[in-house]
Amino acid sequence: MRRPSKPRITKPHLKWVWKGEHRGWRPFHRVTWTEDGKRRERAIQLDWQGDAQELDRLYWACEAGRHHKQATPNRYTWRECIEAWRADPRIQGRLAESTKKSYRPPMEMILAANGGKSMRSTTRQDLRDAHMSLAETPKKADRLLQTVSLLWNYAAEKMDWPIGPNPAKGIDHFGKQREFEPWPDWMVKALDHAPDRVKILGRLILGTGQRPGAAVSMRRDQFQGEWMIVRDEKGKKELEVYCPQPLREFVAGLPVTGQHLLPKNLTEPLTYQAVETTFRIWRKSLGERAKPYSLHGLRKLSIIQLAEAGASDAEIQAVTGQSAEMVAYYRAKASRKALSKAAQIRRE
Repeated sequence: MRRPSKPRITKPHLKWVWKGEHRGWRPFHRVTWTEDGKRRERAIQLDWQGDAQELDRLYWACEAGRHHKQATPNRYTWRECIEAWRADPRIQGRLAESTKKSYRPPMEMILAANGGKSMRSTTRQDLRDAHMSLAETPKKADRLLQTVSLLWNYAAEKMDWPIGPNPAKGIDHFGKQREFEPWPDWMVKALDHAPDRVKILGRLILGTGQRPGAAVSMRRDQFQGEWMIVRDEKGKKELEVYCPQPLREFVAGLPVTGQHLLPKNLTEPLTYQAVETTFRIWRKSLGERAKPYSLHGLRKLSIIQLAEAGASDAEIQAVTGQSAEMVAYYRAKASRKALSKAAQIRRE
């Protein structure tokens, strides 16, 4: 049987190879060079499926070094480090089972988000942002910092990886924390005279029940009449929630200076860190009695307000996305307040 003619498509590094009558002519991107006096070659088969345009796309991807077969695997990855640490008998032999168990959740979190990434690409700002994103669970946030530091030191000292200074060093831990205190009425009223960015973020947190990090990045198009789209940062979902009238009116009265309610420019929001810094300065101006309260405390206040309005635990969770345990904890504060009022009125 006569072999079919070779395709007439030609390019400098395109080579056609006959693979037998069942597979026919196959295109390869082929480059050659000399290294240490020896001729070297690299050929990548181009899966063109008989489409000249696809062949052209694949060829120029190879020329630019962007073909997936040309990708160089990252070195010094988080996954390599964690697997080495878990397999090291010197480490595992001296750690208690409870200690090893405590490292599993933060290590799994690192693997899920950054497993294939090089440790060298992790910056202090990346780590600081990750730590702050877990501010509502300070023990979990601090455990992440401890785990990163542990792995970094292991990679640098035991594996001799050239990954640079430990980015976790010097980042302040939350330490042992009490639950976030809900704001008192006088501090909520003081929001009316706060800097604009603090006032806007405060109203958004209180009205939506969201975490501060999600509230600071809210867009105008998330408010759609009686409904608003809120983001569950832990579940990475967007949920449709009823928007209370006071919040609708507040948002409608804000000047339009970008896509976001707290705009950095026309298309980007301010960072949480920028607003939180302004908040700290404003809180200091209120005096010593404001010191115990954080922006996260407004989210807790939203639970109490909903509970005082008669909302069920399920209803509160539907609005705020808080866990059942957290709702129960702050509902108890609302209940104590109501019970104390009833008790004191009886003896007047």
